[in-house]
Amino acid sequence: MMFGNFFFYLGAFALALGLLIVVHELGHYAVARLCGVKVLRFSVGFGRPLLLKRLGMDGTEWVIAAFPLGGYVKMLDEREGPVAPHELARAFNRQSVWKRILVVAAGPLANLLLAILLYSLLFMQGAEELRPILAAPPAASAAAAAEVQDGETVRSVNGTPVATWQEMRWALLQVALEHAPVILEVIDQRQQIAFRRVDTQAISAADLEKDLPTLLGLSPYRPRIKPVIGKVSGDSVAEQAGMRVGDEFVAIAGRPVSTWSEVATAIRQAPGVSLQFDVRRDAVLLSMQARPAEVEEGRLRIGRMGIQVRDDPALRAMLVTTVHYGVFAALGKATVLTWDTSIFSLKMIGKMIVGEVSWKNLSGPVTIADYAGQSARLGWPYYLKFMALISISLGVLNLLPIPILDGGHLLYYMGEIITGGPLSERIMEIGQKIGLFLLLMLMAFAFYNDINRLFSG
Repeated sequence: MMFGNFFFYLGAFALALGLLIVVHELGHYAVARLCGVKVLRFSVGFGRPLLLKRLGMDGTEWVIAAFPLGGYVKMLDEREGPVAPHELARAFNRQSVWKRILVVAAGPLANLLLAILLYSLLFMQGAEELRPILAAPPAASAAAAAEVQDGETVRSVNGTPVATWQEMRWALLQVALEHAPVILEVIDQRQQIAFRRVDTQAISAADLEKDLPTLLGLSPYRPRIKPVIGKVSGDSVAEQAGMRVGDEFVAIAGRPVSTWSEVATAIRQAPGVSLQFDVRRDAVLLSMQARPAEVEEGRLRIGRMGIQVRDDPALRAMLVTTVHYGVFAALGKATVLTWDTSIFSLKMIGKMIVGEVSWKNLSGPVTIADYAGQSARLGWPYYLKFMALISISLGVLNLLPIPILDGGHLLYYMGEIITGGPLSERIMEIGQKIGLFLLLMLMAFAFYNDINRLFSG
């Protein structure tokens, strides 16, 4: 099981990373060709080529290299070797500064466009999501001070309409980042509209890496669902124990249960442990022994029985909504989400630099691979969301004004526009060394965080 999970997670990570790298480099490649620049090599990965194929009239080398964390497009350039006189016009360094800016910016922009495409597909596909219905908040929480009531549905956050719990959470995060008070427009169970002012002063920048709604005292409304089995999977622990559809749990391990949540919690917390289940079937009380199967969920081991709760259509309609958009609406919403996520990422990076947010938020390849595997296990919509988010992160990271990254080259070109001529080789060489140092520092932080998460769980 352990090795199976390892290879599954590794495969999900490799697929996502490979696609994002290819899209990024295709951005550079396509715009370079449109600008008349000769491309010598298109490489996925760095180091020694493992696979190499020459294609096209220019004999461009298409390469898969040994070290897979990145890629590059090598263009004809006088600074990297002699160029035949008849090909000087196709050299990258001979292009106008505006063409060079387009070629360099095309990679990160391709990643942002990929995120828009993925989000658009998800919005058009539609998905069931939890409505933003609030539970009674804990005493002494910010939500309790704002007089949030059990069963209230959030309609907007600081004027931004929200239709799902995830949309509400995202809106809260953006408001809290600015240390502004949260104004919730809610509708209660009597269909009356009210406004709740939730104070965020106690929320520090370090808290932004946690679950913000929970810190504010906002949690999803949880109705009492009767513990009645609606489905028993074939050849499952429950089926082998003799459980049937319609059985109602009365007690587990001698403890009375009255809701499905209590049943689920008891099973999850007892992987591989023999439990006694008391159920009611047609007014008859029965006792059964069963040992929940051990299942990996992330880094945790939980119990599973192979049962599902009996569906209540009315309750489902109250708690869940299907989010679905047409083509143009989906494209517009995806563009806004990609833009907001990019700006949020930049703000978080800025707060890391000034020390307001911990550098522990940086993630390296181990953590990303873990998220890739977890999202892939949950299903393709979650995997596409993961890829969209990582694609945004890749695009934003490459646009940072750090020499050696695309953003650093754009910084050079801005300097060229201001001074009226290219920067000196000496300045660019110093910039490259500084950029390499900064990049290595970021990688070191990311790997340290990965190792720390790995051993701390």
